[in-house]
Amino acid sequence: GRQMTIHHTAVIDPSAILHAGVHIGPYTIVGADVEIGENTEIGPHCVITGPCRIGRNNRIYSHAALGGDPQDKKFKGERGELIIGDGNTIREFTTFSRGTADGGGITRIGDDNWFMAYVHIAHDCQVGSRIIIANFSGLAGHVHLGDWVIVGGLSGVHQFCKVGAHAMIGSSSAVSQDVPPFMMVDGNPLAVRGFNIEGLRRRGFDAERIAAVKQMHRLLYRQKLSLEEAREAIASLADTMPAAAAEVALMGDFLAKASRGIAR
Repeated sequence: GRQMTIHHTAVIDPSAILHAGVHIGPYTIVGADVEIGENTEIGPHCVITGPCRIGRNNRIYSHAALGGDPQDKKFKGERGELIIGDGNTIREFTTFSRGTADGGGITRIGDDNWFMAYVHIAHDCQVGSRIIIANFSGLAGHVHLGDWVIVGGLSGVHQFCKVGAHAMIGSSSAVSQDVPPFMMVDGNPLAVRGFNIEGLRRRGFDAERIAAVKQMHRLLYRQKLSLEEAREAIASLADTMPAAAAEVALMGDFLAKASRGIAR
């Protein structure tokens, strides 16, 4: 495998664990209780503070600050972690905070995500995999993002909000309610514009699965049903569209757990 390379100006705490093939750029600081997985590349002038676990094959660009103290006035120095998966691209000047006791203690990032410059991930966020967050966007504390979510640039997601899998948030949006899976939203105040049909096609959804998502969108947003009526109608789609049972279950579970009301 590739040899580890650490620039002579980097400062590495003796307790840090660096696996084979790790690259550390000039003037980067790696603190105590940090573990960095195989073949992860860390650019110059980064600061990585523990407790923090970073997986394999990540590429972290200059001036990223990962694992810093939560920006939470209730934080009293308790132990909290940042856990980052594999294959992520983390661009310049990004900031990811550790978790807090009130939020379960862990900020968690999945695999194969793309975080553009100046993105902020606050304490206790749970971020899935294959997500794109564009420049200057931020997640407040305790936000959950499902897999395949796209967040446009200059957008903000309010604390405790949930964004379902395959949803897309347009640029310069203010997300203050939960966004159901598959939906496309934008604006301030936020509005639902449709469902993410192009994204689903690119991910290999067949005609029946896309038709089921279209019907769920119609039931939630076009037929003037109450949320409970829409939930019941969506649940029945599993019988008439069995190929989309997984998508129907995903939507039903999300609506049952929505805590801030859904964007409508």
